[in-house]
Amino acid sequence: MTTVTVITGANKGLGFETARRLIEAGHTVYAGARDAHRGEQAAKVLGARPLLIDITDDASVAAAAAQVRAEAGRVDVLVNNAGIAGPTAPAGELTAADLQYVFDTNVFGAVRTTRAFLPLLQAAARPAIVNVSSALGSLTINADPAAHSDLLPAWAPLLAYNSSKAALNMLTAVYAQSLPQISVVSVDPGFTATDLNGHQGTQNVEEGAVVIVAAATAGTSTPSPAFVGATGSVPW
Repeated sequence: MTTVTVITGANKGLGFETARRLIEAGHTVYAGARDAHRGEQAAKVLGARPLLIDITDDASVAAAAAQVRAEAGRVDVLVNNAGIAGPTAPAGELTAADLQYVFDTNVFGAVRTTRAFLPLLQAAARPAIVNVSSALGSLTINADPAAHSDLLPAWAPLLAYNSSKAALNMLTAVYAQSLPQISVVSVDPGFTATDLNGHQGTQNVEEGAVVIVAAATAGTSTPSPAFVGATGSVPW
């Protein structure tokens, strides 16, 4: 039986490469995108099933879950990959609205998607949720970035982005404890060159996708919440 995998933000960058690798491994992948045309183009190139989903919109997420339910009946792996960088202004200049904009995608988007697809995950034998986070969301690293330059050489004081990824890590921990039948992990793909950072990253998408693919193919072999990076465990 093929593994059914849903990936949000799969029309480009890490999501696209993760989809490509998982399809290569035999997964049936629903490539999520909020733009129908770009999503269909990406799915055609990948050999994936297109999935129109805007994770900031409840109705769009519900419709996407209904499509997968009708076509596949279950989801074995959900990869919450879609995310935005948000404003880079100094922390003291950012407003609550600035953070709300970022959280609506990076945090609330993951909640919307997880909740909508939860019944489909519960219908699978060995379900897994992979949250694509960042070492920039580590409280330990942000408290003393100089002492952790080996784990995060490109630390930046991005109030909105960093705090949103810290919140995503907390979602991972609580979901993992509350849903013991599902493997729930956060992964840090590292500083990868994508549109998110203006392609300034120090590694390519092939390198960045390694840890996401590993988590997506591990199933429930990871029994407790974890924050895993390309170079190993990352401190929460």
